[in-house]
This record gives sequence, structure tokens and C-alpha cells, in this order.
Amino acid sequence: MRRISRPAALAVVALALSILLAPVALTVTAQPARADSLRAREYWLDDYGIRSAWSTTEGQGVTVAVIDTGVDGSVPELRGVVTGGTDFSGKGGADGQTPIDDDSSHGTLVGSLIAGRGTGPTSGMIGVAPKAHLLSISVGFGSSAVDPDGQIAKAVVWAVDHGAKVINMSLTRNTLDWPTSWDRAFLYAMKHGVVVVAAAGNRGSGTDEVGAPATMPGVLTVAGVDQAKNASFDASSQGITIGVAAPSEGLVGVAPGGGYLLWSGTSGATPIVAGIAALVIAAHPGISADDVIQRIVSTATPKGTPSPGPIYGHGLVDAQKAVTADVAHVTSNPLGDLSGWIRLHRRAEATPQATSKPVPTTPVTATPTTATAAGTDDGILPSAEGIRSVGIPVTVYSLFGVIFLAVVIGAARHLRRIRARR
Repeated sequence: MRRISRPAALAVVALALSILLAPVALTVTAQPARADSLRAREYWLDDYGIRSAWSTTEGQGVTVAVIDTGVDGSVPELRGVVTGGTDFSGKGGADGQTPIDDDSSHGTLVGSLIAGRGTGPTSGMIGVAPKAHLLSISVGFGSSAVDPDGQIAKAVVWAVDHGAKVINMSLTRNTLDWPTSWDRAFLYAMKHGVVVVAAAGNRGSGTDEVGAPATMPGVLTVAGVDQAKNASFDASSQGITIGVAAPSEGLVGVAPGGGYLLWSGTSGATPIVAGIAALVIAAHPGISADDVIQRIVSTATPKGTPSPGPIYGHGLVDAQKAVTADVAHVTSNPLGDLSGWIRLHRRAEATPQATSKPVPTTPVTATPTTATAAGTDDGILPSAEGIRSVGIPVTVYSLFGVIFLAVVIGAARHLRRIRARR
């Protein structure tokens, strides 16, 4: 998966090749794969119900955006597949199909896993949704990249505006949090019914825990498993936001310019799930993004305890069931509500605003007027507060004074009577 790198914090998921944006892919040295054995190496087509799902659909009419290092649409398997694209890195081609950065193979590998069409009935790389189309959006995450966060936000919005129904993000920021520009961009995608699929990242390339965008509510986060369907130690990370797990080891893909590479990482598991999302959308015209995600997570084969859990999410993805099973409609995203999160957390994070000093009031002298009602506080008649604070104490003291005076007078008269008797 590629890591997004920025002066102190961005990182994309390690590339299978070691690409994730930075791209997400396990960083494993890419090795050539023999063309004559390539199709046989695609074990996930049968093990995860993909080939069975093709009897229903192969992804016709669905466009998947690949935000990555650029997809080379000139390779045999991808000719006619990439129908649009752009570049936000400042280093790629205007159509987004010029591979960039050190992990330049990453985007093409990802694209071939989603929608490769092979070179013949049984030869060449074939993707999960071989009749889907791709948008190639190139972004840069090297040390010299300008505003990686901004590139991602712009790329997401561009993908939505140009017809993508699924966005593949085989990359990670390597931080749990994300910038506010992503709030707006990802919310824009979700409000327009676009499924966002993101890589969990790979321990082998330094991603010990899931990072954004895989931590964002509503994003379908993909963890990785080995060929025995057990959690991959190096080619996956853990986190409570994981939705499903898919193959991340022993993968093959097409390299820019042609040829094939062996690779590992959740950068590869993610496009497998993005391709399955395309199959679901093609099989159910008009389906909402929430229902697409619900189909994928609810039909996954549970694995691990608890389930859902931080290692496998809801379980191992099953393309055939996701496409054909009877799944109840949902009215909200089963993986969380980004808009609700924004309302709650961005408000809590808001910097307190300085308040202005009170404006001194000018003393007002009461002007004597005639009271119009008993008890009116007009400056002449006593107020209730005045009676409490002044009237009552004066009355009490006066009473004691009268009593004292009466006692004194009585005593004086008594003394005069005594003297008179003498």
C-alpha cells in the first residue's frame, strides 16, 4: 500500500509493490511473473466466488476511479478500459495515465486487478470486473509532493464529478485522523452514492494500525489474508474500522509498459473488493452505495472472534453471494455515518473564539415621575429589594429602640415614687 508522505505525517499504504500512496501495498520486491502461468495464479477468482459471479455480471456499465500513481492504459489488458483521468500531482500526464513516483507500477497493478481484460480467452491478466471501466487519477506522495492532503480531496471530488460509482484508494495517511478538506470531499462522494474502498495498510511496510482514509466512517476498509485465508502478518494491519478481508499475498498484476509482477499487500486486496463492488452495482441497477456495502459485508464468510472484529472485519469477502444473495435494504451506511461524525467531532475540536469585552454602560440617573402602579420601581417608590435590604432592618431596630425607651422611662418613674415616700 502506498503511504502519503508529508513533512511529518502523511503516508500512503504500502504498495504491494510497495506502493500505496503513499499507496497501500505491501512492500515486497516485485518479481516478474510468467505470462503462460499468469491466469493460473489468479487463485482468488475461484476461491472468493468471483468467477461464479460472472455468470450474473462482469461489471458492465460501471466506472471505478483509481486514485493512485497513474494507470497505464496502453498495456494490452487495459486498452479501452481507462476512459478518463487527470493528474493532481503536477508530475503526471494530463490524462492521469503517466505512472509517477518511486512506486510507479502501483497504479497499473491496482487497475489490472480491478478491470484487466486479458489478452485472450485464457491468457493475460483478467480483473475482478473485466467489463468495468476505469478513471485514472494520478497523485504524488513523495517527499517533494505538494499538499498531498489537498490532492486527495480534489481527486475524490473529480472522480465523483466524472461518473465514478466506486473509488479505489490503495493508500493510507498513516494517521487515525484526517484533514477537514477530506470531510467535505468524502461526504460529497457518499452523498452522490459513490462507494469508497480503502486499504487497511501493511505491517510489513510500517503501518501497524489502520490509518485514514480507512478510519473514516462509511468507508469500506479492506484487510488482507494469505492464500490459506488466514490474516496476513506483513501484508495487512488491524483496526476496528475494517469491513472485510480479501487476498493480499501471492498476487499478480500488470506492470506499466506491459509485463507482469508478483506482489503483496492490502493495496491488492482493496481493488479485489472494489471490483466486487462494481459487480454488485452492475447486477442491481439503481442500488444505493449503502446497499452495496451492506451486500458485501453481510454476505462475507465470518472468520475470527469476535465477528465483526479488528482482524477480518465481517469476514472473507464472497463475490457470488454479494451479487446474488437476498439481502434486505438498508437506510444507512452499515460502516458508519460520516456526516454525524463531523457534527460531533469537528464541533468538539473547534478552537474557542475570543469574546469581545463588555461595552461599559453609561450610568443613568432616575428622573422622578409619578408612579402609575403600586410597587413600580420608578426611582421614587421603594422597590421590593429596597424594602428587604433597608426597610426591614430599620423597622426592627426602631422597635427595639421604642421598647428600650419605655423601659428607661418606666424605671425613672419608679425611682421618683420611691424617693417621694421617703
